[in-house]
Amino acid sequence: MTEAEAAARLADLAAQIARADRLYHQEDAPELSDAAYDALVRENRELEAAFPQLVRADSPSRRVGSAPAAHLAKVAHKVSMGSLDNAFSAEEVADFLGRVRRFLKLPEAEPVALTAEPKIDGLSCSLRYEGRRLVLAATRGDGQVGENVTSNVATIADIPQALPAEAPDVFEVRGEVYMAKADFTALNERLAGERVFANPRNAAAGSLRQKDATVTASRPLRFLAHGWGETSALPGDTQAEVVAALRDWGFPVSDLFVRCATLDDALAHYARIEARRADLPFDIDGVVYKVDRLDWQRRLGTVGRAPRWGLAHKFPAERAQTTLNAIDTQVGRTGKITPVARLEPVTVGGVVVTNATLHNADEIERLGVRPGDRVLLQRAGDVIPQIVENLTPDEPRAPWSFPTRCPACDSAVAREEGEVDYRCTGGLICPAQRVERLMHFVSRRAFDITGLGAVRVEDFFRDGLIESPADIFRLRDKRDVLLARERLAETSVDNLLAAIEERRTVSLDRFLFALGIRHVGEVTARDLARRYESYAGFVAMIDAALAVREGLAPVLGETERKFELRRARELVAAVATPNIGPEVAEALLDFFAEPHNRAVVDDLAGELTVTDVRHETRASRVSGKTVVFTGSLETMSRDEAKAQAEALGAKVSGSVSAKTDLVVAGPGAGSKLKKAQDLGIETMNETGWQALVADAG
Repeated sequence: MTEAEAAARLADLAAQIARADRLYHQEDAPELSDAAYDALVRENRELEAAFPQLVRADSPSRRVGSAPAAHLAKVAHKVSMGSLDNAFSAEEVADFLGRVRRFLKLPEAEPVALTAEPKIDGLSCSLRYEGRRLVLAATRGDGQVGENVTSNVATIADIPQALPAEAPDVFEVRGEVYMAKADFTALNERLAGERVFANPRNAAAGSLRQKDATVTASRPLRFLAHGWGETSALPGDTQAEVVAALRDWGFPVSDLFVRCATLDDALAHYARIEARRADLPFDIDGVVYKVDRLDWQRRLGTVGRAPRWGLAHKFPAERAQTTLNAIDTQVGRTGKITPVARLEPVTVGGVVVTNATLHNADEIERLGVRPGDRVLLQRAGDVIPQIVENLTPDEPRAPWSFPTRCPACDSAVAREEGEVDYRCTGGLICPAQRVERLMHFVSRRAFDITGLGAVRVEDFFRDGLIESPADIFRLRDKRDVLLARERLAETSVDNLLAAIEERRTVSLDRFLFALGIRHVGEVTARDLARRYESYAGFVAMIDAALAVREGLAPVLGETERKFELRRARELVAAVATPNIGPEVAEALLDFFAEPHNRAVVDDLAGELTVTDVRHETRASRVSGKTVVFTGSLETMSRDEAKAQAEALGAKVSGSVSAKTDLVVAGPGAGSKLKKAQDLGIETMNETGWQALVADAG
């Protein structure tokens, strides 16, 4: 795969996985099983490993879950609820242990004990106890903000309402709310004729997130504890000891939870659990390993969305055969045209599958699929499964051709040089792109406007009520028009207008994400907002960069052309934050260089108050300063040192300059240390750095 193909595929994976997260976490309506989802996540991870320069700011590897549901109150987690990286083979588990050893700088002979337990397929939930009484229960949500389900959790018999006297004053128990297989079957039989659930996880999520707790009480929900969040004290020094304490306090804990002294022990336990999988009373999709020592867990910390000390060893994906009835195309908000396979319905792992992504024209050509073919599906896609093989390639059938005109606006379809994707050239004259952009704008992770969903956006756009994001905030002037519409009662109209008014104040990161700029996902928007802090600062950066780019001199010869191209790349890199590469910077500049786009943004900003965003870190004397690590670090790895510095609000650089504030030098430090001393920059050894970290708490 070429670099251009990899970049396009990563963009496709990011979009698919984001949709899958929304369906799974927010709407409890997944189109695929976890195995199908995991395969796309795994593909994303493997591509990022092969092409590290292409890691996207909106990569699935950097985010957790999805935004909380609108009908439940939102709760900020004191300690974020992360997710786990996945492994699919014994070799990947061994690699995980190797990374742990390298990060901690452990000798090869040093044993690394792990805990191992089934990965139950339920809904993550955090239970907060203060004064040993249950005061709050929340779903994971997006990892930072979840949904308040306290009254609903109170109806689950497995969950203690109070902890014993020996428990700490503050303790957050974390685990999974789930529904046993037998209970799920009985519930669906009882709901016959109504909406039935696709699988036990779906049933558990839908039951826990009810507005009416009496509905939750009527559902057979259970709870299994496996970890913790914020605590005032811990009842042990290892994962196994704390889990044993949870069991003693009355929380259900898996009877397959064990401590494994070696890698071989952990893999043997995985095999035992996999053999018992079908006979277990609940659904599982793998085994979770955690480093047992809690002091090592604290040192390992997290990277992106996942802890370095934990890993989910997933079971193999499930497959099924079906018929490919047709290939349709869909137009996204950036104009990308995606082919989608329409399938004869087939059940894969308890989920009925009717659609599968075909990604792009190259993928269709590689598979050689045509309408009428018999295909092999793997629940290893994200939002929709993946076709892995054409079972009837030799049967005489006409090949499928990619459309040359946009199915939404009939504009020409073009494929840019170096890209695998076809895109509609219609831009904002294409109704599909405009509607998709508006849908993105009001989505939960963007402006999160309650009551303005996809169907209503389409209706309002079709009827000319909204054409741009700013028009949404001018709907208050069209109240009479809204009241005259069918199906919109006065209360509904007023509730919608009130929800819109609530969003007139928005944080800079949400504002930037909502614009739908290519390559600018949630994480990228947050990084930009943290760097520039204010909307005015961001606009000033854009204007300055555009002025420089537009002032590049015309080029004549090959030498001058290369020089100007290098200047352009340097300019683009200057726009980027430390976590954002030239691809994103180019997309930003291209977007704001378009007068129509700038007019839309300026119009929108005039309707809003965009609030500043600041990166929350622990206060320290290196906050906002630049730190360089050089030489050999003896008590920690370079990755651990960098993680510590960033948590203290510092920027880590690989080179020493006049802008450097502190150099931490270990044994063997050479030219960087000398340059720091020549420039009069503060230096310290590793012991001094650890004292600085300790002083910051």
